[in-house]
Amino acid sequence: MGSQQLGRSIKKARQNVQLTQVEVAEKADIHVNYFARIERGEVNPSYEILENIAKALKMKLSDIVS
Repeated sequence: MGSQQLGRSIKKARQNVQLTQVEVAEKADIHVNYFARIERGEVNPSYEILENIAKALKMKLSDIVS
């Protein structure tokens, strides 16, 4: 999965649970600007960060990246 597609998937998941970028970033313990860059597909986050984002969204990582 490319970074653009991953970003769209994370954004869609976040919108489905009705959380803001700030809320997810705080729960995932990352800076909101970095999270926004992930959603825009500008960066490739580490597996650990993806796990933290999935937990913040109360989802399995496999549900986000599939």
